[in-house]
Amino acid sequence: MKEETFLGTGWSFPPSFNADSGTVITVSDAMDIVQSLQILITTKLNERVMRPDYGCDLTPLLFENITVTLLTGIKDIIKTAILKYEPRIDVADIVFTSDESTEGLLNILIDYVIRKTNSRQNHVFPFYLNEGTYIK
Repeated sequence: MKEETFLGTGWSFPPSFNADSGTVITVSDAMDIVQSLQILITTKLNERVMRPDYGCDLTPLLFENITVTLLTGIKDIIKTAILKYEPRIDVADIVFTSDESTEGLLNILIDYVIRKTNSRQNHVFPFYLNEGTYIK
């Protein structure tokens, strides 16, 4: 019998399968939360069937000038989405960092506390546009 985890178990992201057993690879606990945040932040509004308000929809903001107003807006979008769709955590802070050597890259550091364990974690989301240079 599979042991239940108290923070949940879900499919890995991106979905992966075990070829030998024909089963879905799953993740649990803190890793499930990290992958859930990644999915939530990268999902555009109206992208999920039956959940048109799920996601953060940050894509339209990619080419905006980085101002205090923009950063405050991004922070509000992320906090609202997490509050609505990730009840396992409380957001402590969202901080933005960028480096002059990587122009156009804005790192979004989400500092959060897992409610059940009261352990502090963080998730760094690199917000930038991937160039179409990776061609096979």
